Amino acid sequence: MSNHGVGMNLRTRARWAIALSCALLAGAAGAATPGDNVGVVRDLASRVGPIVGSALACPEINHPRIQAIADKFRAVIREVSTNEAERDDISRLFDRYVNDGRSSVNAGRVDCKSADRQLTDLETSISGPSLASVIGPSSANAAPAPVASVAPPPAPAAQTTVALATAPTVAPSVPLGTQPAVRGVTDKEIRFGIVAPFSGASRELGRQMKLGIDTAFNRVNDAGGVNGRMLRLLAADDGYEPSRTLDAMKTLYDKDQVFGFVGNVGTPTAAVAVPFALERRALFFGAFTGANILRNDPPDRYVFNYRASYAEETDAVVHYLVRIRKLQPRQIAVFAQADAYGDAGFAGVAKAFRTLGVNDVSILRLGYKRNTVDVDDAVSTLKAQKGQIRAIVMVAAYRAAAKFIERTRDSYPGMIYSNVSFVGSTALADELMLLGPRYANGVIVTQVVPAVGGYSSAVLEYKNALAKYFPGEAPDYVSLEGYIAANVLIQAIQKTGPQIDTERLIDNLEAMRNLDLGLGTPLKFGRAEHQASHKIWGTALDENGKYTPLELD
Repeated sequence: MSNHGVGMNLRTRARWAIALSCALLAGAAGAATPGDNVGVVRDLASRVGPIVGSALACPEINHPRIQAIADKFRAVIREVSTNEAERDDISRLFDRYVNDGRSSVNAGRVDCKSADRQLTDLETSISGPSLASVIGPSSANAAPAPVASVAPPPAPAAQTTVALATAPTVAPSVPLGTQPAVRGVTDKEIRFGIVAPFSGASRELGRQMKLGIDTAFNRVNDAGGVNGRMLRLLAADDGYEPSRTLDAMKTLYDKDQVFGFVGNVGTPTAAVAVPFALERRALFFGAFTGANILRNDPPDRYVFNYRASYAEETDAVVHYLVRIRKLQPRQIAVFAQADAYGDAGFAGVAKAFRTLGVNDVSILRLGYKRNTVDVDDAVSTLKAQKGQIRAIVMVAAYRAAAKFIERTRDSYPGMIYSNVSFVGSTALADELMLLGPRYANGVIVTQVVPAVGGYSSAVLEYKNALAKYFPGEAPDYVSLEGYIAANVLIQAIQKTGPQIDTERLIDNLEAMRNLDLGLGTPLKFGRAEHQASHKIWGTALDENGKYTPLELD
């Protein structure tokens, strides 16, 4: 289609939008409740927003013309909203459509001549009575007029009227023209979302991850924020069930309009969350999982990891068991959750076996169902091995791991138990100490952060901030990971500057080299490297339930 044809089609669609807006407003005139008016304005947002946005993307269009329309529409939003939350929700919807209009021009789908014509048609249409006189409350006995389909208008759009003219001016939430409207970003804040278990058997993992991120955000916000904006974290609970993850992601993205996601918890849930984020080109940063589904080669542009992978954790512990503890590979079994998380950990063990030149087909895998502590089958299978197994590599959540140790410790007093970091180190120690010191003593956990009992710069900074913002909360490996991941993100946001959007932020993340946060290992990203750290720290519980350093090599 020629550019002339495209322009004519766009102008026709603009006139359709204006005519339909008038019909909607007229149809709402008999409505007796504010909710009906809100629906009308939501629909108008989808029609006015793209026109405003496409005009903003064209430098030759006079900015005051655009600002006047935007201000009038925001006044309409205030006029019909029944509460602040509703007003904010419609304003975010309008901003999203404005951004869509900008994108249409930037992508070449709309040219600036067409954008100017659409704006002119809209300007002509907004002389007339105020919104209140058109959609104001009517007699309680009046029935709402149905909204009929609208035929293409035979008259020019200049003859139709959208009633936006005389409502009082309200300043926009984001000054138009300072930068393109960006989801989750206002002149005062940047909103991020986290989907994690805040209920169910793994709720402590979600609580601790959010706690660490909130601690980092509070610390930087107290110092004035990042480039003048506060960082805000909104949470949604999926209970560590993939069937609930999609709705949680949609709530944060569509309703709360978050800029991106940080600190999501879990592998099976990530299998749902990551495709959702990628389809929308939304940042998915610092998830609490070491699974390979977040570590594609080459990496997905919008997915960044702070932590080492499960493959790296299990490789480290298998080599420790074989080289330091002098076990034969056949004496090592795996206790793994029966889902993508367990599969990821088991695959890491299998890969470690192959690097040792050992066939991985014969690895004994014991399992349990996610969000349960039903370990009966796993215990029975282990006992059938007649004492051949001397070490268990565990890829489990803390309650199931503790239950398995409880059920097997007496029968296998010399058994070596190791866990990957996702287990939740503090929660595991608490569960085991409730059973007694002999259940905790010697249990190994590989970590992706330094010891929380240490005195490194990063750990001391974290503990000071945690005590300040969340007094009474004990330092924890999961919250420390959330704190570190959030600080890596904060560094990139600061470098991006005030004109932030997802693509600029990702460019700065990919340019990050040798970031020193005091961990004892530098952090870095690249276009082909979206995992900042490959470091594994070994720890083991003592009889007092405290983690002590363990040299893995």
